[in-house]
Amino acid sequence: MEPFLLVALAHFLALLSPGPDFFLIARSSIHAGWRIASGACLGIALANGLFIAMAFAGFTVLREGSTLFIGLQLAGAGYLLYIGQLFLRHAGKSDLAAHTSGRAVSGWWRGLGAGFLSGILNPKNALFYASLASMVASSSAAWKWACGAWMFSIVMLWDLLVAVAIGHPRLLRRFSRVLPWLERATGVMLMALAVALLVHLLPG
Repeated sequence: MEPFLLVALAHFLALLSPGPDFFLIARSSIHAGWRIASGACLGIALANGLFIAMAFAGFTVLREGSTLFIGLQLAGAGYLLYIGQLFLRHAGKSDLAAHTSGRAVSGWWRGLGAGFLSGILNPKNALFYASLASMVASSSAAWKWACGAWMFSIVMLWDLLVAVAIGHPRLLRRFSRVLPWLERATGVMLMALAVALLVHLLPG
């Protein structure tokens, strides 16, 4: 239960910090409304779901304690440390107004395609989910399914919430004010997960 909660929390905190997917949804919502932007939300969620399935399926064929298993866990910890320090270093430097002023994707199906491409062509997504999967690699298949379903659902729900809320200037300004603290919290959480994984790998 504890690994699931840690992974779920780290995943949710990472969602709070804007990336390419966030800005695609924001532009679409501001210029075309949240209903059109929901297509991009679904496309992004499907891309994330594919990475989640690949990450968890890949770890199910690994034998715990093997060289490959340990190597993947070390790589996952290294990546979590890397993106954690990026969050800390760039906290407060995201300009939401600048990123949301571009041209929006028109049409629900075009939004779906653009969202899927945005998610699937981002190599950080694959590495991020592989890193999180390493945290629950020794858990039962049921827990892995639960964790994967949770992450897919949270991506979809969070993106829809962004699409609905981002069109309100007041909410956008408020989010911009708390964003630096969310980025710092995400960085600390991801780095803490990496350290916990490294400590777990130390010989007993």
